[in-house]
Amino acid sequence: MSSITPLELAELAVGDPDELNVHLHLVERDVVTSTGLKVKVHCHCLTVDASGKIRLARLAEFMRDAIVDYAIPRSKREQARARDAQFKSTSAMTGLYHEARATFTDLDQSGEGGELLLHLLAQRFLKLPQVLCKMALKTDGRMHYHGADGVYASVDDDGVLKLFWGESKLYASASDAIRACLQSIAPFLTEPDSQAAARDRDLVLLSDNADLDDPKLTAAFKLYFDKTKKHSTRVRYAGVALVGFDADFYPENDAEAVADEIAQSAKAQVEKWVERVGARLVEEKLEKCEIELFCLPLPSAEGFRKAFKTALGLDA
Repeated sequence: MSSITPLELAELAVGDPDELNVHLHLVERDVVTSTGLKVKVHCHCLTVDASGKIRLARLAEFMRDAIVDYAIPRSKREQARARDAQFKSTSAMTGLYHEARATFTDLDQSGEGGELLLHLLAQRFLKLPQVLCKMALKTDGRMHYHGADGVYASVDDDGVLKLFWGESKLYASASDAIRACLQSIAPFLTEPDSQAAARDRDLVLLSDNADLDDPKLTAAFKLYFDKTKKHSTRVRYAGVALVGFDADFYPENDAEAVADEIAQSAKAQVEKWVERVGARLVEEKLEKCEIELFCLPLPSAEGFRKAFKTALGLDA
C-alpha cells in the first residue's frame, strides 16, 4: 500500500461523538475572524442537569474513562481486547487503565486535563484521529512530555497528509489563555522544515512510533516521514487547540443554573474571544495557518484541574 484514503484515516478516530453532548453544550462552531484568517473557532460551555447543577465532576469522570484511548498505543489496546475476548475476562483492559493512569502527573499546575479534553474534541468533534501517543513516550509520570500536546491527522482527496499539532492552555483569563496557546503552537506551524524546527523531534517520533493498528496502513503512513520518499513533500501543517478560562456567567456558591442563560451569555462573548484570537494570530504570524480552536469558558480553570485530579484519584 502506498497511499491512505481520507476514509481510512477518519475511521481511526475513536469514541462516541454524541457522548460529548452529555457534558459539553455547543454554543457556536466554525466561527471565522473578521479579517478572514484561516482559523475556525468552536465554543462549548458546560451542560446543566435537571436540578440546575453544573456537571463539572461528570465531565472529569467522562475524561477519566477515556484515558486508555488517549495514553495507550492503538495496537496495544487491540491486543488487550483480543486477550480478554479469548479468556472471557476484562483483566487485560483493566491493566491498561492502571498503566494509563500512571502516566498522568499529580503536579498542581498540570495541563494534562486540558490536553486530554483536546484529544476528545479532536477525535469526537472533528473526526481527527490521534497518530502519536505522546503519553506512552513519557519516562517519568511526574514530568510533562516536551513537544506538541498531541498530533492528529487527516488526508485529503489528493493524498496530501495534514498534520494537526495540538496545544491546550488553561488560564483564569481568556486573553492569557489565547496568547499562551497561540504563542506555543506557532513554532510548530511556521518554522521552515529542518532539524532545528520545533516539530522535527515529533516528526522523528511519528516515523518511529506511528501506530495505526494495521501494518499496511502504518507503513503507508510512515512514508510521509521518510525524507528519501516523495511522500515527504506532501505534508501540510495545521493546528488544533483548546483554550479554557474562567467565565463569570456561571452561578456561584452552588446556586441554581439555567442552561439557556449560560449558553446565551457565552454566545454573546464569542465575538470578543474571536477578535482576541484574530489579533494574536497576526502577532504570531499565523495568518496563513489553518487552526481549529476550541474555546471553553469554565466556572474556574483551577476548579477544572482539581476536578480532573480528583476523578483520577491524584489529589491525595
